[in-house]
Amino acid sequence: MSKVILKKNEERRINQGHLWVFSNEIDKREDSPQTGDLVQIYDSKGSFVASGFYNANSLITVRVISKEEKYSVEELIEKRILSAYNYRKSVYPNRDSFRLVFSESDFLPGLIIDKYNDTFVLQVYSAGIEKNINVVVDTLISKLNAKNIFTKHDEYFRTLEGLPVEDKIYLGTAGEEIISDGKLKYKINFEKGQKTGFYFDQCDNREFFGKFCKDKTVLDCFCNSGGFGLHAASSGASQVTFVDSSANEIENVKNNRALNELTNETEYVCSDVFDYLEKCATENKKFDIVNIDPPAFAKSKKNLPKAIKAYEKLNRLALEVVNENGFVFSSSCSHHLKKEDFVDAIRAAAVKAGKNIQMVYTNGASMDHPSLPAMNETEYLKFCAIRKLE
Repeated sequence: MSKVILKKNEERRINQGHLWVFSNEIDKREDSPQTGDLVQIYDSKGSFVASGFYNANSLITVRVISKEEKYSVEELIEKRILSAYNYRKSVYPNRDSFRLVFSESDFLPGLIIDKYNDTFVLQVYSAGIEKNINVVVDTLISKLNAKNIFTKHDEYFRTLEGLPVEDKIYLGTAGEEIISDGKLKYKINFEKGQKTGFYFDQCDNREFFGKFCKDKTVLDCFCNSGGFGLHAASSGASQVTFVDSSANEIENVKNNRALNELTNETEYVCSDVFDYLEKCATENKKFDIVNIDPPAFAKSKKNLPKAIKAYEKLNRLALEVVNENGFVFSSSCSHHLKKEDFVDAIRAAAVKAGKNIQMVYTNGASMDHPSLPAMNETEYLKFCAIRKLE
């Protein structure tokens, strides 16, 4: 097995539990490792540190997979997939759809698997996992009775890793599924849907959100397939307005509303959310509950200042259109935005809107998206419930 020798003291972060070795932390490479190879990592004194998947094309040159010197990578991958599955079933015993594997958080670096009944959708951002993809596929078939297995890669992250962006079908077809998040049903179209088809990371937050909505007027911004607004409707909201810039997503909301046989008063708006909120503010149109769950505004650190201003503006507008003693539920999925900076953007929004607010609840991603204490990169979602005071 090839070796990667670290510069002095660069092993400290790995010893603390981080799972990435960056290119500028490496002193030298021995035995010419190739992209996708399993390599052993040594400190500057020659002591073994860990082993991981090597990628000469990435700033993340090694993704740690084990602190053991000797093991079968095939057995390790299978063991960790099954461990991840058993954990999800323990916290969601009544669900058959969830995030099965969350990359580094499940010690399978660069691998994401979303389970939709017996359909498994993969995203691979590690050359080492790509090299061992047959182990992943075989495990899903032999141990979890998969009927459909295919990829829905994010082109941006595949490009960062120097991996081809084309998707593949390993088993069955990439058609449609009807899934349940425990309370509601959703029709998933894998060809047209965003990401792998559904945002499992907000499942717990959507259930929490529904508790506030009985007999309330609710505005669901960036509604996607309707998760938050549909939970509001099923919880007895008097009226729900869904807003998204995608006509396809608005159509998905209509289909999912019908699928769940919901009859609440409903409005559908295909519009830019900022434009719609400004229009509501101008017309003094208000709601009891406002949910804002935008796409990531900061895909890189250099975009952070602009992103923070966008979050501030969005939350200011939300506070302007929510009734007194109403609630704004605000989310950010930007990896590069720290929780304290997100909360500060909300604070600044309240100041600019001239409103007094209370932060009544904060959370992260659902329990099928665990995080590692040593890796801030695994904890990305911020979810805040804000009460606007009189």
